[in-house]
Amino acid sequence: MMHNKFCEDEMTELKKSTSELKEAIISIVSILNKHQKGTLYFGIKNDGTVLGQQIGEDTLRNISRKITDSIEPKIYPIIKKINLNSKDCIKIEFEGNEVPYFANGRAYVRVSDEDKQLSQKELLKLIQKINQQNNKWEEQPSNITLDDIDEDTLKKFVEKGRKKGRISYEYTNKEEVLKRLSLIDKQGKIKNAGSVLFAKDPNLTLRAAIFATEENLTFLDMKDFSGNVFELIDKGEHYIKEHIRWSVNFNTGSFQRAEVPEIPIEAIREILCNSYCHRLWEEPYDNTIAIYSNRIEICNPGHFTDEATPEDYINKVEPSRPRNPLIAKIMYLSGEIETWGTGIKRIYQLCKDDKIKVKFDDRKLAFYVVVYRKDVGELIENTEKDLSKSKNVPVNVPVNVPVKISNIEQNILKYLINNPNLTQLQLAEKLGVSDKTVKRNMNKLKEKGLIERVGADKTGHWRVNL
Repeated sequence: MMHNKFCEDEMTELKKSTSELKEAIISIVSILNKHQKGTLYFGIKNDGTVLGQQIGEDTLRNISRKITDSIEPKIYPIIKKINLNSKDCIKIEFEGNEVPYFANGRAYVRVSDEDKQLSQKELLKLIQKINQQNNKWEEQPSNITLDDIDEDTLKKFVEKGRKKGRISYEYTNKEEVLKRLSLIDKQGKIKNAGSVLFAKDPNLTLRAAIFATEENLTFLDMKDFSGNVFELIDKGEHYIKEHIRWSVNFNTGSFQRAEVPEIPIEAIREILCNSYCHRLWEEPYDNTIAIYSNRIEICNPGHFTDEATPEDYINKVEPSRPRNPLIAKIMYLSGEIETWGTGIKRIYQLCKDDKIKVKFDDRKLAFYVVVYRKDVGELIENTEKDLSKSKNVPVNVPVNVPVKISNIEQNILKYLINNPNLTQLQLAEKLGVSDKTVKRNMNKLKEKGLIERVGADKTGHWRVNL
């Protein structure tokens, strides 16, 4: 005896009886337009209770004829009589890839376990989406050859995958590895995914900038990085690590101090990896990093999926829907990402654990992940607390380091964090003190290991080690 285990979802519809055949046809169309396949039962209530269904000689034939007459383009489902809990029911399995489908001239789409009629605008959007899926950019042939593939990047990829236990084979040569990764098509052409991941010069740019305030008005720094996806992820992570604030934890139980970033680096790398897995490659825009005084924004072209919101992935388990499944699969093999569909939840949890606010923002032309930075005063306060708690003096910090940091030292640190190129004379003007006072306090900060000079006196800058 088969027990009741049925429930409605995006790919399953339950109907009490064939008296609901008209509604059933709408459900079939809705599911086809969303998932291109699904299952429908007659004889089961929508709460999963098996009622049974009276089935005559022509019942199955009439259902098949009605479906064929009502749905365009035509489908030919598998319709059969089944026994559930000792009761006769009807099971219909259907599939089709000629989206959009229409039920009596109207298009519908599945939203959770409900059927929604599409407006003309929504129908056009669905057609565009299906066209993109059927002609995925990552699967299309590129104009590069094997000579254009960076062998070092490919070798490193295989090595990382083997260490992760996700790749079983050793590196042999470019062609064989690319074929194993499904990056060469039937005509022997390297796919676009292979180009952006492993080409020497894939014509990719990551734009990065630092702004003086919370607005994008005054630039402190701007850089364009080039390279393949793996290189740009590394360069982006390094750029952010260089320009965020770091606090020093002396209370480690050893004679070594621990440098702690204001934002968890693991979350930063996860955001960068996801920005390339899910970007819309057809768009002519670049991935970007913008570092403001109060936040960091990492952006990729393309909207978030229409079927779910970031909160859906944070609050419950959602099936993975990577925009670029081939690129996502390869990044998974190398260990850059973990299980598909868990990136947003991991980012959220890493930031939550570190008491950092993070926002997932779907804007007009792109998707942004916004991570808010810790306040400078909070970092200084945490450093002071660690100093006061420490029983051991770290060997790489002078023994005369005082516990307290003066107000003028705090203000110097705040100015240098926002603009590391300030001179002592400029600092004196901003603080309203003499340049000798600034020099004296900066020497104290250097002795404490909180600032250091990078580069020459005229062309270098100050690095703050909070």
